Amino acid sequence: MTGALQREWPSAIFERYQLDDAFDEMFESKAIVRQQYHALYENLLELGNDEMNRRKQALDLSFLHQGITFTVYGDESGTERIFPNDLLPRILTRSEWETIERGLTQRITALNLFLEDVYHDGKILKDRVVPSDTVYSCKHYRRQMRGVNVRRGCYATVVGTDLVRLPDGRFVVLEDNLRVPSGVSYMLVSRQVMKKIFPALYQRCGVQPIDHYAQALHSTLRSLSPEGRDEPVVVLLSPGVYNSAYFEHAYLARQMGIPLVEGRDLVVHDKFVYIRTTSGLRRIDVIYRRIDDDFIDPLAFRSDSVLGAAGLFQAAREGNVTLANALGTGVADDKAIYAYVPKMIRYYLNEDPILDNVETFLCDDPVQRQHVVENIEQMVVKAVGESGGYGMLVGPHSTAAQCEEFRQRVQADPRNYIAQPTLKLSRAPCFIDGRIEARHVDLRPYVLFGEKVTIVPGGLTRVALTPGSLVVNSSQGGGSKDTWVLTE
Repeated sequence: MTGALQREWPSAIFERYQLDDAFDEMFESKAIVRQQYHALYENLLELGNDEMNRRKQALDLSFLHQGITFTVYGDESGTERIFPNDLLPRILTRSEWETIERGLTQRITALNLFLEDVYHDGKILKDRVVPSDTVYSCKHYRRQMRGVNVRRGCYATVVGTDLVRLPDGRFVVLEDNLRVPSGVSYMLVSRQVMKKIFPALYQRCGVQPIDHYAQALHSTLRSLSPEGRDEPVVVLLSPGVYNSAYFEHAYLARQMGIPLVEGRDLVVHDKFVYIRTTSGLRRIDVIYRRIDDDFIDPLAFRSDSVLGAAGLFQAAREGNVTLANALGTGVADDKAIYAYVPKMIRYYLNEDPILDNVETFLCDDPVQRQHVVENIEQMVVKAVGESGGYGMLVGPHSTAAQCEEFRQRVQADPRNYIAQPTLKLSRAPCFIDGRIEARHVDLRPYVLFGEKVTIVPGGLTRVALTPGSLVVNSSQGGGSKDTWVLTE
């Protein structure tokens, strides 16, 4: 590659660095550094281990002092942990990012058109492009949303789409997260810390900024306010302090300058939603909700919920308040529906997908299910409605007993599972125990869909910190690193 840096492999800091047949983000080969990593590579050689360890300690302390935590449910040792963040940035070229940006814009446009369609005319179902049984059997399909109009047709306003890079260097979509995607606060805080840890390197590289995300999110939410509301009131609705992403809820509310509320702070009167304040009731126009559908309104969904507000769904249905994301968006991030997104793009937009899907086998199809059952040791099997790395089998890294258990699960409830080939995720350099080692990574950019599509240049690069692991979720032992998109 033109511009690649050829150097001898430095034994001191890279002695444990291993290349294999996965795409390496930093190295074309053992002696060739990719052009976008030149500055970082030279900086690592200059700093040495002692200085790198000092900076790693500074990074960890910064996260600790800011209380940047996440929660692992079911962990007997204690659920709340400091979020693990790697010292070294992942670096993307401007050209790579432009392809990602175009592909994500195309994808979120098609997904919102799909949601509008399935809750209204159902044309894509009548034309048998997407099987109606697959849609209506999805546990996140909300029949209560049939015929309900949402502001500007924006069902999925905040989206986190997970991308992976294949050995040939292409980015492909692993899954879409359209319900209440989390993690953007870690992206923002990581950038703030990295600018302090590597100030000279950051300036030298020419990194595109992301610190306008909160402003962009606020503008997007305001654009979805009901008609006639010139100064809309926006709030962030959280389940409360015991939620795994509460740090993020508080952080985003503070950054946007909007109230952070819980269900008990809200009251619905005459199909309008109000927040209780010391000076009385104040009307709310837009709710950025971080509560799942089932818990949003005890009158419409789970009657035992104390997290939402009674009557909230009725107010939204009447158009008196906007919920972002809209109720029922989960049908579009069902992992079985995911398999049909390329067809959605062609159907609604008459375009070929810019970003491909990963090959996906639908277990409710007898032929595909048989293939999965016979080859489960080589496949990744996922429950269609789960997230966070739960309900998943990575065949090559599982025992015979675990594979057999999932084989039986698939056969007992085939609609609930899909399978994909075990991918060789790309690997990026990470600073681990005083040395630089390669670890598998993915990328979650955050897409805002309102009056326009906004994607800040970067995203949350998630890291499988365990050697050889492909599981990047923080709840399963993963971490993150800052993602730098270069200006040139």
